[in-house]
Amino acid sequence: MKHILFIITSTNITGTGKHPAGYEFSEVADPYLEFTNKGYTVDFASILGGNPPFVGYDSSQKTSKEFKESNSFKRLDFSHKLSDVDVRAYDAIFFPGGLGLMTDMVDNPLVKKIIKETYENEKIIGAVCHGPSALLNVILSDDTNLLEGKKINSFTKTEEDIDKHLLGDVIPFMLDEELIKQGADFSNTTPFDPFVVADGNLITGQNPASASGVAVEMIKLLE
Repeated sequence: MKHILFIITSTNITGTGKHPAGYEFSEVADPYLEFTNKGYTVDFASILGGNPPFVGYDSSQKTSKEFKESNSFKRLDFSHKLSDVDVRAYDAIFFPGGLGLMTDMVDNPLVKKIIKETYENEKIIGAVCHGPSALLNVILSDDTNLLEGKKINSFTKTEEDIDKHLLGDVIPFMLDEELIKQGADFSNTTPFDPFVVADGNLITGQNPASASGVAVEMIKLLE
């Protein structure tokens, strides 16, 4: 049996405008069901532990509604504190998006250490939408940046503009621009269409529509 750790934001507001933040609900629900339908075990950890905040729940989305009404969502509301988790016990880690993550994971030393060790141990790292924020500022053992030359994608400036996520007011930085600054080989597709990129054991997806696709690509590697 494979074991996946979802690492989730604990931040509930973002930007100078103090907008609601948290994890994007479908970006947990959709990949969770992909993994568990394959018989994998999924655990939840968040920066602070306990009940992490979420945004974007839509009861008309079948997978979101199914997850919200399940015991799995109740487990998520009692998430492990990340510092209490031995991440070495997992076959893969996954970073769902949400604006909160752009605040509490970009420079978090523990998150950087976990990503570095997971990558160097050749285990699988997945991230979707704003989730690749966690991949910023990761320095490997050879003193290179994790992102240098890696094929990566994330939520784009074009999508931020459509969503009216104004720089500073709602988001602290444009994620695609920061990934490129750190050496990523960035690619994307039409706004809000599914798009997933795999580069070795690193898999990223562009937007909420890509969340299931990231899980599917992770499963291919895990199998």
